[in-house]
Amino acid sequence: MKKVGMINSEIISVLARMGHTDTIVIADCGLPIPDQVKRIDLAIDIGKPSFLELLTVLSKEMEIEKITMATEIQQQNMFILQEIESLLPIQPKAFIPHEQFKLACHQAKAVIRTGENTPYANIILHAGVIF
Repeated sequence: MKKVGMINSEIISVLARMGHTDTIVIADCGLPIPDQVKRIDLAIDIGKPSFLELLTVLSKEMEIEKITMATEIQQQNMFILQEIESLLPIQPKAFIPHEQFKLACHQAKAVIRTGENTPYANIILHAGVIF
């Protein structure tokens, strides 16, 4: 049995198979998930688990080279954006229109659905390397 850190076996499995520049998405409960992309559904109730809870844990488990978010988060969800900037202060941040964000999800290794119910609380994490 795993002793510390993330204990979700599906997430750990995806992270272990990721290479440099591969992506994983943390999604709110409303983001459409492409059928061909692995869906890891953690949502148990509205708001649970939250986007920030998962991002906090995942950022300790994954080498994150850069992040991508929907442009709309800058106007529609400043609280989440400020928290992302606090958690990931050195990672370069890219902003793309939400429709383009949804298309980028097609290339992800997995989309992890949270119970988050605030607008545009979605992020694409780009894997870095540890050397």
